[in-house]
Amino acid sequence: MSALTTAPFDLPDHLAAKDDPALIAADQQFFAAMTAGLDEAIARLTERLDAERRAPGGSGQEALDRDLEIHRLTSRLRTLRRFGLDLCLGRIVGTDGGEPLYIGRLGLTDPDGRRLLVDWRSPAAAPFFAATHADPMGLASRRRYRWTRGRITDYWDEVFTAEGLEGHAALDDQSAFIASLGSDRSPRMRDVLGTIQADQDAIIRAGSDGALVVDGGPGTGKTVVALHRTAYLLYADQRLAARGGVLFVGPHEPYLAYVSDVLPGLGEEGVRTCTLRDLVPEGATAAEEGDPDVARLKAGVDVEAVVDAAVRFYEQPPPRGLVVETPWSDLRLGPDDWAEAFEAPDPGTPHNDAREQVWEALLTVLEDKAADEDDGELREVLARDRELRAAFSRAWPLLEPAELVGDLWSVPAYLRTCAPELTADEVRTLQRADASAWTVPDLPFLDAARARLGDPENSRRARRAEAAAAFERARMADVIDHLIEADDSELLLMTSLRHADLRDALVDEAALPAATRDLLAGPFGHVVVDEAQELTDAEWQVLLRRCPSGSFTIVGDRAQARHGFAGSWQERLARIGLRGVEVASLSINYRTPAEVMAEAEPVIRAALPDANVPTSVRSSGVPVRHGTTAELPAVLAQWAAEHAEGIGCVIGSPSFRGTDRVRSLTPVLAKGLEFDLVVLVDPDGFGAGVEGAVDRYVAMTRATQQLVVLTSP
Repeated sequence: MSALTTAPFDLPDHLAAKDDPALIAADQQFFAAMTAGLDEAIARLTERLDAERRAPGGSGQEALDRDLEIHRLTSRLRTLRRFGLDLCLGRIVGTDGGEPLYIGRLGLTDPDGRRLLVDWRSPAAAPFFAATHADPMGLASRRRYRWTRGRITDYWDEVFTAEGLEGHAALDDQSAFIASLGSDRSPRMRDVLGTIQADQDAIIRAGSDGALVVDGGPGTGKTVVALHRTAYLLYADQRLAARGGVLFVGPHEPYLAYVSDVLPGLGEEGVRTCTLRDLVPEGATAAEEGDPDVARLKAGVDVEAVVDAAVRFYEQPPPRGLVVETPWSDLRLGPDDWAEAFEAPDPGTPHNDAREQVWEALLTVLEDKAADEDDGELREVLARDRELRAAFSRAWPLLEPAELVGDLWSVPAYLRTCAPELTADEVRTLQRADASAWTVPDLPFLDAARARLGDPENSRRARRAEAAAAFERARMADVIDHLIEADDSELLLMTSLRHADLRDALVDEAALPAATRDLLAGPFGHVVVDEAQELTDAEWQVLLRRCPSGSFTIVGDRAQARHGFAGSWQERLARIGLRGVEVASLSINYRTPAEVMAEAEPVIRAALPDANVPTSVRSSGVPVRHGTTAELPAVLAQWAAEHAEGIGCVIGSPSFRGTDRVRSLTPVLAKGLEFDLVVLVDPDGFGAGVEGAVDRYVAMTRATQQLVVLTSP
């Protein structure tokens, strides 16, 4: 089916002046050519995808490359089919008088290879986002389209030179953009690529080396910038894919659901998105910590040091020497022998992964003590010695991460040994009856333990794989012996099968047990963290572990830190090991009307006088409404009657169950989201101090059109 079944322009009656053929004829012609280009591209991609799927799978790198190509083709084909003509964001015209350059979500050529769309992430497209009247970047004019269900329902032009005036109807520059900010919301983040502003674009296109902090108050587009920067970096920095790609970390599941459509719409489907909980297996069931003292203590200790001490506690050679009896002689293992074996693994090798290396080193030490014996037979005898194996298991046991951390909260003496900086009272505070009743502050400990120990199942799997491989090699050896015995050819060709490489090649490695890779374990080439002001030092270590290069985009607002944020971003991040941090600030509020910000600003300034409160660029004309909690049903009914579309949210009323169009959230879960209507129920009950002020401020600034504050009578 053709990508264009109707005219691309569907302007309402009040924009009849913009429907003048003199203004849109060139665009009409372009979209006709784009239709042919889309049809041809879809047909070509479909053919290539079918060919790749029919091709043999291969093995190793060949199979991986084939899978990656299928994923790339599928992703691009899905994007082309999803958007059609609204792949096009707008156009720019240079002062050189050349043809307009059309900007798209993806690059596109026509059947003859002529460029139709320039990918929005390419350097050629940068002026579409970054040009200003102060710095036109060589542009005479810029046109942006507003798409509604696949058709253009508005467009507006910005003119940067006197020559650019000719043939333009919408010279109000920003009015259409400002109007779009107040449009109805939906359960998903709406498409804003066509309205990215110059200050946001500069941050999106910044390089990926080091850590970049995007600091800004509510409504400044921090999340928009973070998502678009993710897509841009994957396009512009090819090193990132080779280094593990990009991980995007959001604050909670409602946030991830809200932004789930954005990255595919920007041409990227390969980004891993998750919350901090998702990075740790126990995170799915971990409860919030109800005791603030426990949360404070766990956030304040050096998690890495505690876990390292907890593991080293189990890496202890026997206090006395051990005599191992063999058919040939008795072999003695002394402290120096154990120490030699313990030094075999390379520094940094996880405990469970190192276990096999220590065991093999121990057997080698014993073999060296009996140099006259047959090494293969002696090693087999030693490996079966029960007393030796028992001593080794006590000296270097296989450890489970969850059990190791659980022991810290159930064995006081163990915690005192591993965290000597804690007082006796603090140790008692951290003990609990159910050691495995995980809470959120436990997650950094569990992650650190998993990294320090390695997955014990990998060790077991490796032993099973080696045993299976040995069995297969032995079976293949029997097959080869049989073939040789049956070979009556003159040249005895079958004797060549005795060659070890050929024998091993007959083993089907694909059938052997294999490790299951944790897709969130990293390493990643770049990590984007939204609402980063809330992270503790321990939680930061979870992320740093997954990005050794230190390439981060850190998005947050110090004024929205529920537990306070002392010092600068640079000071905060230096404390957890990030150096050379750059900070980019956003100070224009594109989301929240001035009427709402006028009431929200005093709330946060009372607790944080130096808060970065952004300036709103628009007014809704709707004053903040105050009333009593009894009015909640009437408020919602009135809003629904007056607004056929849009999404509302009630914040602070656990008894309100929510509907298809009105959600019910806590202040914490509302963070990062936006709604047409926000109703705050008893905001004074959100809490006292900085935490309460931040929760009220965050909740109020979710509103894009109307805020209602209801209090108990």
